Amino acid sequence: MKLQPDKFDGLAITGYGPGWVGVNGEKITTSIIIGSRGQRLEWPCTGFDALSPAHFSQLAELEAELVIFGSGSRLRFPEPAWLRPLIDKRIGLETMDTQAACRTYNILAGEGRNVLAALLLEAPSP
Repeated sequence: MKLQPDKFDGLAITGYGPGWVGVNGEKITTSIIIGSRGQRLEWPCTGFDALSPAHFSQLAELEAELVIFGSGSRLRFPEPAWLRPLIDKRIGLETMDTQAACRTYNILAGEGRNVLAALLLEAPSP
């Protein structure tokens, strides 16, 4: 699906599909963190089962007001204990499937919010 976000200066998600997202027109096929303040970082995780507390600690260090966690092709929630670094810094976390996370990120970033999208991208099933 191709998305047409409102005009804003940060990174925009311009499309998505099974196993990929478009960021400012570039096709990305690995898990990624993008932020409304221009952050773009690799998120070294190949699938939901490979997540660890370190992945959420990395998000806390970026100090956004809200993290949109795209959990892959379906809705799955991280272990509650892994969220402690975010809770300690009073950073909100919303979990949804990756496609919904893409749409939500664009809306919030377009409103000028300090938001991150942590997008888990998994290879599509054959």
